[in-house]
Amino acid sequence: MGLRDVPKRAVVGGLPWLMSAAMGALMVAAMWAMGRVWWCKHRDPRWFVSETGSDHNSQHWFDWYSFSHVLHGVVFFWALWGLSRKWPAVKRWALPGAVLVEAAWEVLENSPMVIARYRQTASVDYTGDSIVNSVGDLAFCVAGFYLAKALGWKLSLAVFVVLEVVMLIFIRDNLTLNVVMLIYPFEAVRAWQMGG
Repeated sequence: MGLRDVPKRAVVGGLPWLMSAAMGALMVAAMWAMGRVWWCKHRDPRWFVSETGSDHNSQHWFDWYSFSHVLHGVVFFWALWGLSRKWPAVKRWALPGAVLVEAAWEVLENSPMVIARYRQTASVDYTGDSIVNSVGDLAFCVAGFYLAKALGWKLSLAVFVVLEVVMLIFIRDNLTLNVVMLIYPFEAVRAWQMGG
């Protein structure tokens, strides 16, 4: 069976996944070029790390902030699905669009400028993500994208609120606070996040 025998729909249907995988590979290459470590600098190959204040945070596959990346996927799904009402072609390219934004954020988040900004918040010891952590963040974003697609907007909103509240209770941080503190760090919020 030659390439000419492959149905056009099969080729086009797989193209969004191929594009998404290529963007993930470009993200990995960019982070490697930036000098990011592959996995925890302590060579501790744990899959999950619960302590947010340690230098293991953002160095392993999964941590508390992985839930924020699930929420990124939920937000990206609904934003892109909303655009598809006006531009139907967006629906087919929604996944690569979400992956592009998430991968670009992972690279930007690990730039010296953003790392320095995070260090002005409660993340005073933040040194950036490992490559494995960023790949995990990208995977959790894709999971959130498909979760939103499967659940519909009402249940997606409920998941969003529950995860935000759970993170706030357990780690005194969540996606909303993360965005607020990145844009404008409030000293009172910073003190509360640090346990004051």
